[in-house]
Amino acid sequence: MHALSVSVVNALVLAEDKKPEDNDVVAGWTAFWIFIGLIVAVVVIGFALTRSLRTAQKAKDAGVYGDQPEPADKPE
Repeated sequence: MHALSVSVVNALVLAEDKKPEDNDVVAGWTAFWIFIGLIVAVVVIGFALTRSLRTAQKAKDAGVYGDQPEPADKPE
């Protein structure tokens, strides 16, 4: 009995053609804010990465990782 009722409901759903028009399908404001949020996330991650790399370079120059410390006045 369950299979019959599912088949009937499925046939009714398939019989209705609820295809939207091309102009009715838009991204909307939710997608806009998600896109803006992703841009902000990339900026925050980039800022954190830059800061982290600067800290690691300063530690390397100070000899924290077992390297020889860089002289305070490097000849260029």
